[in-house]
Amino acid sequence: MRIGKGLIMHLHLMAVFFTAWGYELTYLELIAFITSLIGVGLGIFGPRVTWPWWSVGSILYAIWFYEYKYFASAALQFVFIAASVWGWFGWGPKGAKPKKFSPQDRAIWAAILVTGTLLLNPLLKHIGAASTNIEAFGFVGSCIAQVWMVIERYESWILWLIVDAAYTYQYWNGGYYLSAILYFIFTLMAIAGWKRWLRESHII
Repeated sequence: MRIGKGLIMHLHLMAVFFTAWGYELTYLELIAFITSLIGVGLGIFGPRVTWPWWSVGSILYAIWFYEYKYFASAALQFVFIAASVWGWFGWGPKGAKPKKFSPQDRAIWAAILVTGTLLLNPLLKHIGAASTNIEAFGFVGSCIAQVWMVIERYESWILWLIVDAAYTYQYWNGGYYLSAILYFIFTLMAIAGWKRWLRESHII
């Protein structure tokens, strides 16, 4: 009975909300768009309430990405959900207090990013993912950026900027225009977050 209800809910979410210029926008993509936008937007200002919104958006996008065979992006959402729990308790009631990495820390993380991307790429090719190069970089880069955000490093927004720009290209090229627009907005938000967190970390 529960499986039946879950299937019905899934079908409702995958129903088309409207069609424009041949693009079919589902309820799932629309709701995921809205909740994710709220979550990232709140993240710029650093309140703890950003994390529940981030979790809801991640759950919805996990379903959407899986439907369209963006397997790394689908798996990534569960990393986001786990990080949301960590972030909720890690930030505390007063929210984020941005800090910075040392040059040595940045070098180590850069090596992890490159190594992880090179290792994940052939796996995605093997399982028939819709995208490999950007998906591999996006998965590893997003995981790292999310960890940086939880531990309150301003550099997280720099990495988000690069990752979101790559995803913008990927989804636009794939014909998923609303999600491409979402990631373009994320790219702009990353610039705003970078400036705000940099200022609050007292680096300048």
